[in-house]
Amino acid sequence: MDPATTASPVQNDSEIETSSVWSWWPSWRPTSMSLLKTAESKILACIQNDLWARFVTLPNQDRIWTLTVTNKAVQKPAQQASKTPLVMVHGFGGGVGLWIRNLEPLSRSRPIYAFDLLGFGRSSRPSFSSDAAKAEEQFVDSIEQWRQSVGLENMILLGHSLGGYLATSYAIQYPSRVSHLILVDPWGFPEQPKTQGENQGTNVVKRPPPPRWVKAIAAVVSLFNPLAVIRAAGPWGPGLVNRFRPDFKRKFEDLFDDDTMTQYIYHCNAQTPSGEVGFRAMSESLGWAKRPMLQRVHLLPPSMPLSMLYGARSWVDSSSGDMVAHIREKAYTKVQLIHDASHHVYADQPETFNRVVENICNSVN
Repeated sequence: MDPATTASPVQNDSEIETSSVWSWWPSWRPTSMSLLKTAESKILACIQNDLWARFVTLPNQDRIWTLTVTNKAVQKPAQQASKTPLVMVHGFGGGVGLWIRNLEPLSRSRPIYAFDLLGFGRSSRPSFSSDAAKAEEQFVDSIEQWRQSVGLENMILLGHSLGGYLATSYAIQYPSRVSHLILVDPWGFPEQPKTQGENQGTNVVKRPPPPRWVKAIAAVVSLFNPLAVIRAAGPWGPGLVNRFRPDFKRKFEDLFDDDTMTQYIYHCNAQTPSGEVGFRAMSESLGWAKRPMLQRVHLLPPSMPLSMLYGARSWVDSSSGDMVAHIREKAYTKVQLIHDASHHVYADQPETFNRVVENICNSVN
């Protein structure tokens, strides 16, 4: 493996071992930042291209765990350097490891950046405001500070689920930094219906009901932080993730024949709550945002191209994408369904997803 793949993470990881997070009874909750690091390292070992993994320190000393993947097969590095980088933002409860099917294929022609959102994964876990607008601003500010610290002038910005919501908010506030906005099954766009059955006209595509894990989190989100059940389960937490999210093991079973991915998900979400507190502040319930993005999407400049990718079998309703296209009128807005894909489009149909995203990136340069 290329020295650049391993040297930086080892040097930087040592800085956080003293801040590994355990519950008040260490034997009760079998997690720590060190165990998260170990699970993630096993996932990232699949990457053959040049990988630079490190913490990016923000002006307020919060740190954002960041990956940069470049193609070592490119004979002239300047060829990649001239291409606009693709920046990938994960969804709620996720982390950079979930992009393992996408990072290498998408890095063939341009640099790829992926980072753990503030309050998630291996990034810092600060306190978040209980006010929806302020919590959203904390996320967006951290993305802009991250961009400045990394030194990116422009980027193709891709966000999945919660990451799509935050990427849109970022693009509204910093449009000159986004060459193309790609939203993958974005959360938080439609307004919550006032009464049951509203907006269920004959022209609306009927979506599958939310999966069991969505219903389980929704049942506690109004009373507790969304992932409290995982922490409260203590030593049964990893088994709980396996029970409610067996799909994660199936999605990556050709890469790992064990519980690597569900262990990664568990350790991402069993740490001290932070980003999920911000998410809860922004949410009416799991499926709805207090500040729906459909009310603000018109603030994206008409010159900014927007692509929206939805899983055809996802619980997220793609009709929001059609509404965005209508709101933006003549501005470039393309809505595309990925067949045989659920909410995690990038993992369900990675070859199709990678091809579509690569074509979008190539349209930029």
